[in-house]
Amino acid sequence: MVRAGLTPHLLTRAGAELADEVGFDQVTVSELARRFDVKVASLYSHVRNSQDLKTRIALFALEELADRAADALAGRAGKDALVAFANVYRDYGREHPGRAAAARLRLDPETAAASAGVRHAQMTRAILRGYDLTEPDATHAVRLLGSVFHGYAGLETAGGFSHSAPDSEETWVRILDALDALLRNWPTEPTTP
Repeated sequence: MVRAGLTPHLLTRAGAELADEVGFDQVTVSELARRFDVKVASLYSHVRNSQDLKTRIALFALEELADRAADALAGRAGKDALVAFANVYRDYGREHPGRAAAARLRLDPETAAASAGVRHAQMTRAILRGYDLTEPDATHAVRLLGSVFHGYAGLETAGGFSHSAPDSEETWVRILDALDALLRNWPTEPTTP
């Protein structure tokens, strides 16, 4: 029996809020049922299981993040676009740590291809056009930027920089300056380790 008022969208949004409160790894259908004061079975007409719920939260977070990034990028180019894009990821990670973790969930190829993750890649590549990178260097740069944005936000959210100087804001600004310089002077030949 479907409980009145419960919808997949409502449960996904509540799951995203739960992820921000308790951590994405702790989100389950059982915990969500407790939040709504319903039996777990009443949620199964809306979500198949906890993995389905997590996938829905990941898709929700990717969409939310892509919308923010698109707004931030409007009318920007070069370093200005790079900084705006990076700040969206950092701010989102600080405001919504559970959702940011959800956005990194590994999706099956079909789901990933239909997700807002494609928009993220397109926006990143649009930024990189201002740096004149061609393939395969553009793909290397996309991976670098994703690693830095997600990694820094994750470490900062976990308190990794809270007990040392200089403060994390100063480091963030320096990182973005360094990324801009690197992208403008991308090495033309790979070096061997």
